[in-house]
Amino acid sequence: MHAAPAAPLTRRAVLRTAFSAAVAGGVAAALAPVLRARGPRQTLTPAPLAEETYRGRHISVDLASAQVRIDGRPLHVMRRADGTYLSGVNHFQSYGTPLELARAAVDELGTSRLALAAPHHG
Repeated sequence: MHAAPAAPLTRRAVLRTAFSAAVAGGVAAALAPVLRARGPRQTLTPAPLAEETYRGRHISVDLASAQVRIDGRPLHVMRRADGTYLSGVNHFQSYGTPLELARAAVDELGTSRLALAAPHHG
């Protein structure tokens, strides 16, 4: 008599066997407190914002990414190698923080509004 051919060895079968062996060996019991302490998945919280009204304009700065909005419209901000910031409104002057840069942009803009999209060079 011939023995029945063995089932093909799949990744799932190997993992199931390894897990069964680990459970039998008490590894699962040792890991249980660690897995319980981890708790439910945490959701990402939005980055903190600095918001203020400056000269009648609403400024918001995402402190994590230095994204700046004036009256809801994005201001193009660039970070320099020395850690200061400059903007598309005045790219000749650097500022220590994105909030200082936003205030200076409001001063420069006066009553004008930022464009919705940055113009492309042709």
